Amino acid sequence: MLKKGPKADSISTFLGPDASVEGVLIFQGTIRLDGTIKGKITSSGGTVIVGEQAVVDAEITVGTAIVMGKLNGTIDASDRIEVYPPGRITGDIQAPVIAIEEGGLFNGHCTMAPRAEPVKKVKPFPEKTASDAKTIAN
Repeated sequence: MLKKGPKADSISTFLGPDASVEGVLIFQGTIRLDGTIKGKITSSGGTVIVGEQAVVDAEITVGTAIVMGKLNGTIDASDRIEVYPPGRITGDIQAPVIAIEEGGLFNGHCTMAPRAEPVKKVKPFPEKTASDAKTIAN
């Protein structure tokens, strides 16, 4: 069960319900969209909030996506995707954590893959050298 309402840092950018944007939107921090957006939305690690009044037709690449409005397109989130009612997504989504609260709608393909991070190989014991072997034998 999800917590009540979206959890996000303070909103640094806001696009109101009377605004309309077509093109590429690049941002940092947290952005809330309540207008009409068509195109591409990108942030390296930021949070996008698609408000209840928003109509978004876009390819989205962010850290976290919170959807409460209408979204057609794709979401590739490195951290998580959350959908709250009356949010509806039509399209493909990908994130290591995906949460859809009762009343939220999703139609499309879903991939839950962990974030690709380099794996450190740790040797359980230090390698023995020839001089170590002589010390142990004596």
